[in-house]
Amino acid sequence: MLTHPKDSQSPNPDPAGVSKPERQARRSKPGSWLVLLPWLAPLLFLAIFFLYPLARILWLGLNPVSFQSLTAANYGQAGYVLLFTFYQALLSTLLTLALGLPVAFLFARYNFRLKSFLRTLTAIPFMLPTVVVAAGFTALLGPRGWLNIALMHLFGLVNPPIIFAGTLGAILLAHVFYNTTIVVRLVGNALSRLDPRLAQAARSLGANPLQVFWRITLALLRPPILAAALLVFIFDFTSFGVILLLGGPLFSTLEVEIYKQAISFYNLPLAALLSLIQLLCTLAFSIVYSRLITRTNVSVNPRVNVPIRPYTFFQRSFVAFFCFLLLVFYLLPLSSLPIRSVTRLEADQGQRGQVHYGLTGDYYTELFINRRDSIFYVPPFDAIGNSLGYAALTVILSLLLGFPAASALARPGRLERILDPLLILPLGASSVTLGLGLIITFNKPLFGSQFMLLSSPWLVPIAHTIIALPFVIRTLQPALASIPDRLRQAAVVLGAPPPRVWYTVDWPIVSRATLSAAVFAFTVSLGEFGASSLVVRPEYPTLPIAIARFLSQPGGLNYGQAMAMATILMLVCGIAILFIERLRLPGTGEF
Repeated sequence: MLTHPKDSQSPNPDPAGVSKPERQARRSKPGSWLVLLPWLAPLLFLAIFFLYPLARILWLGLNPVSFQSLTAANYGQAGYVLLFTFYQALLSTLLTLALGLPVAFLFARYNFRLKSFLRTLTAIPFMLPTVVVAAGFTALLGPRGWLNIALMHLFGLVNPPIIFAGTLGAILLAHVFYNTTIVVRLVGNALSRLDPRLAQAARSLGANPLQVFWRITLALLRPPILAAALLVFIFDFTSFGVILLLGGPLFSTLEVEIYKQAISFYNLPLAALLSLIQLLCTLAFSIVYSRLITRTNVSVNPRVNVPIRPYTFFQRSFVAFFCFLLLVFYLLPLSSLPIRSVTRLEADQGQRGQVHYGLTGDYYTELFINRRDSIFYVPPFDAIGNSLGYAALTVILSLLLGFPAASALARPGRLERILDPLLILPLGASSVTLGLGLIITFNKPLFGSQFMLLSSPWLVPIAHTIIALPFVIRTLQPALASIPDRLRQAAVVLGAPPPRVWYTVDWPIVSRATLSAAVFAFTVSLGEFGASSLVVRPEYPTLPIAIARFLSQPGGLNYGQAMAMATILMLVCGIAILFIERLRLPGTGEF
């Protein structure tokens, strides 16, 4: 006999057949404290290595002694840096929207041959390390870049005609290169779910195309556009590697100024004050973004709109123009990097502006050689090994800490809903602020012993784990939540012990997500630059640190080795990105 759901004695049953009141009753039993066990390790880790260092920064920036040591010039400098940080972030966001909105419309409404390739191409820069992007633009537009070489050869010039590095344009261009995919994915996903019948009804009532766009399409897309713009603004606001490597000494954002004051001038009170300002700003932006992202669901159409083939002259011109623009904008910097790493350039002393070039593999072989036989010189190949070792430790720590937290979040209760925002806090804090907090906190021996965590290489994977942990948890959580409890119960009824239940039921379902989370943590660690630049030991540099060092040193050999290391890092990260895209579970969201 069929029974209406309202007539059921157990309202709101879950897939396991347990109602919501029953779950709440179970949590209120005396043994409900056991729900805290999965949270002990991740919460203890975050409390020691994230919350406590941030509290030390807050105290260092707010205590009366620090205020007395700051001068009026320090406050004026902090105000100027804050204004420039807002200024460059606002300009970068507007330019990103200018490119991202038409591209989102292109991918959502039209179907063409290069669509999958271009969509993947726009997503690759978002996960590339900043040093790779900086090296790519330097190889294309720098003093020894391909475009300057071509112009010097064509017009017989001695000096490069394009001044790219150390300009505001370089910062803005790199930010647009990085963050366009955010607008494309968030706005494009919402645009693909708009019900076309709304626009058709408006046209039948006499509205012209401009009115339909302004009153129907734009009104429905306003929340996802604002959410994408705010997320882009947050990334631009906390940008570090792009400003440091492409902006030069004339431009300083909060991130860069924190780094300079802490490392170059050792003015920790001013660095702490800047960290406090940035932390409050990013926290406010993150709260607004979390509110906006809940309103981005504009799925008034139950099915995703099917893209159409462009058939009018205007549609074909639109598709052709933006396909060409995306190919030029993304392929040229990415392809210039590996080509430059195998090319030797030599200026002709007899002819002005003439440069001879040829293929070479010397820049890669030099990665293994210490030609100066210096005990302080670390060969670049050792930096590759250090990065791989740090990344492996980061993967292990992230999975060990992420699995318990993701398992608890897969069956959320009141406690999980309270603790869930705590796991997202590392995304709101800058990596440079994190590195500064670790320096301030762990610069003394632990527990009266001779061991200093700051002087050991273990602090680097710890910092990387803090940054990667939210991504790992968010990757594992949907997979763990999708496991039906009835499968576990059936295995228990058949006599399987808990380890065998996990191996035969849970693992086949979560294996793909686990591999994706591991690759995510590996990629984040491999390309992390902000925190590493503060906590890494000079004798154990990471690959991004080594690339930045070689880019800052004169000489063609140093430049070539930087290009070779950046190419290796780009290839490894590119392969990892492809793995993540292949392993991503459907319906887990974009960002």
